[in-house]
This record gives sequence, structure tokens and C-alpha cells, in this order.
Amino acid sequence: MNAGRTARERARAELTSEIKKEARRQLGASGPAGLSLRAVARELGMVSSALYRYFPSRDELLTALIVDAYDALGERTETAAREVPRDGFRARWRAVCEAVRAWAVENPHEYALVYGSPVPGYQAPDATIGSAARVPAALFGIVRDAWEAGALDPLRTAPPWRRRWTRRPRSSPTRSRPGSPPRSSSVPPSPGRSSAA
Repeated sequence: MNAGRTARERARAELTSEIKKEARRQLGASGPAGLSLRAVARELGMVSSALYRYFPSRDELLTALIVDAYDALGERTETAAREVPRDGFRARWRAVCEAVRAWAVENPHEYALVYGSPVPGYQAPDATIGSAARVPAALFGIVRDAWEAGALDPLRTAPPWRRRWTRRPRSSPTRSRPGSPPRSSSVPPSPGRSSAA
């Protein structure tokens, strides 16, 4: 009984993988808006009613492809960050960015699916949030580690023009226009009027 269930689950997982593989091929051929469950079923030699048992709608198939893409990209970036020493903050940041670019070049259609133009009529469900957060989490984790290690010095990492203004003491007098007299904290009385007026 258990072996039979395991075999059925394995067969279902394999067919689900084939469905998504064909759907990705269609993404490359016609884009997300052109994805069709009937076309996927036809290419796999299935009747459409059988495919609906795996993905009841086009949106559910799109959601599965989006989650897979986010997870694949997230795994790539997390692995890249782990391969750099933890205190190499700049190197870790660069490794994550390079991993994102490499994955995008290797998987242009999946990258366009998750970061390109919205698919008409599709609203991403909450199920995509966790996977979508993996890349930002990898980057924010580097920033957090750098901050906790005291490696984020605003004066040292800011651009030169920002450093000049940041180092300017708050007590410095306000600059006047060229040729104008220096400003004073007290305003002299107007001519013809006494200070007691």
C-alpha cells in the first residue's frame, strides 16, 4: 500500500515537472500572456481535463513557475554569498549581484517573468512572497552583518561631496551672499526709530 502511494506520488511529481518544463518552453516562444493550458496539454499528449487535475488554471501554473524561478534565483544568490568569507562584505555583495546577473543571462524568460512587465490579468498570490524575498534577504543580510561589525561608516563610504557636507559642524555660521554683511543675531533699529519703540 505504501509502495503504491509512493509510486503514484513519484509519477505525479514527474508529470508535474514535465508540465512546467513545457510551460517554460512556451514562455520562451510566446511570453507569459501566450501561455495556454490547452497548448501545454496538446504538446504533452494529454487531454486538457487531465492537466487541470495538476493545475486548475493558467494562473496556478504561472504561480508555480514564478515560485520556481524565485527559488532558483534565491538558491543561486544564497550559495554565492556563502562561498565568500562572512566578513568580506563588499565581496559578498558583489557575489550576490553577479549571481543574479548570471542567472538572468542563463534564464532570460524566467527572469522576465518575475522582474519584467506584469502579466495581463494575473495577480500574484501571497504564496510567491516568501520565494520573492530570498534575494532581498540575502542583500539585507550582508548590510546587517556589516552594520553589526561596525564596517558601515557613513563618512567613509559616502561620496566625496556628501562627506564634505556631513563633516561641516552644525555651529558654523550661515553663509551670506557675496558682498553682503555678515548676519547678526540682533537686528539694529530702523533709522529714525528708537530701540524702545
